[in-house]
Amino acid sequence: QVQLVESGGGLVQPGGSLKLSCAVSENIFNSNTITWHRQAPGQERDFVASINVGGWIRYADPVKGRFTISRDNAKNTVYLQMNSLKSEDTAVYYCSTNILSRHYWGQGTQVTVSS
Repeated sequence: QVQLVESGGGLVQPGGSLKLSCAVSENIFNSNTITWHRQAPGQERDFVASINVGGWIRYADPVKGRFTISRDNAKNTVYLQMNSLKSEDTAVYYCSTNILSRHYWGQGTQVTVSS
């Protein structure tokens, strides 16, 4: 069974920080890359960051230097630490994984950056 559950979203002022969590079912966490995407209203779902089992990390250019993805192997959880948030970071954030060419998504968590 594939489970991805996001949490940690909310309302934050520009320049603020939030830390998102993605709890992953153990069998998936130990063998798959976990990816964060985001989708703003009226926009396509865009890649944000990913981390694989070995800890290799990629970031989208708009978030480099501001966001940090990490994984806690003891908790089967992937985190996305978001600093220096901007209004354009407002979106629903999803974690996901790809298994045998099928993409699995969490339910998403809303991040709103506004004063």
